[in-house]
Amino acid sequence: MIFRQFFDHQSSSYTYILGSRRGGEAMIIDAVIEHVDRYLQLLGELDLKLVKALDTHVHADHISGLGALRDRTRCITVMGRHSQIDVASVRVEDGDQVDIEGISLRALYTPGHTDDSYCYHGGDRVFTGDTLLIRGTGRTDLQSGDPRAAYDSLFNKLLKLPDETLVYPAHDYRGETVSTVGEERAFNPRLQVGSADAYAEIMDGLHLPSPKMMDVAVPTNLVIGASQLAAGGGLHYEGRTGGKRILFYCAYGERSALAVATSKEAGLANIFHLLGGINAWVEAGEPIEAVD
Repeated sequence: MIFRQFFDHQSSSYTYILGSRRGGEAMIIDAVIEHVDRYLQLLGELDLKLVKALDTHVHADHISGLGALRDRTRCITVMGRHSQIDVASVRVEDGDQVDIEGISLRALYTPGHTDDSYCYHGGDRVFTGDTLLIRGTGRTDLQSGDPRAAYDSLFNKLLKLPDETLVYPAHDYRGETVSTVGEERAFNPRLQVGSADAYAEIMDGLHLPSPKMMDVAVPTNLVIGASQLAAGGGLHYEGRTGGKRILFYCAYGERSALAVATSKEAGLANIFHLLGGINAWVEAGEPIEAVD
């Protein structure tokens, strides 16, 4: 397997690229926008085609690279169902598989750090986002965090994996790169508790400062898919297609935006898509006609 780990010094964030072979498909986990050119350079050097990009949760300390990767590679963007981010073209549930050629990851819903946190387990490793860190755990005082939900995610999901499972987090502030489930169970100081209440007492007493980028990163990441408008993805786009209009739509407006861009490249015009998808249409109270 091809495996690469990138580090962003500003946010102490890790990004991961996985592929099964040179010349095959690849996926990327927790991309940082400032490093998109470097990711694409490596993908080109290894003759890999990026087909899926995942974020473990809505990040508060950096701007996600999902939108830029989608725009430049047409990759499928993936997040958990609970996320409010508008860039996801596929939304996974707990237990769903995220597959590319030769690699399969199982989505684990692990709320607590945020209410949209997911981890991804495949083979000998698990990508834990900010849920489980190396000798630490993700804070629970921001973005709908919940220490008792985090306890359940840690002890009843991640620590149920085999001890030898490699732990690859989304962050590390000391330069550690990898751990194992067994190591964290034995040596992680925040995991030496016997109840959710004891864990909540630890987390509620941390009183950590807010991430420096939070006021920018969170709102930006939530609407990062808005760049689809630049590709002619909004309802305002006009043109001609034999005198008829063509409307694309999907669940959340992400795949339909790609359909608009592809259609324009093929020479079509008078193309529209439903910004925000059927989900936004229903939330706006617009009518839906059910068909048997």
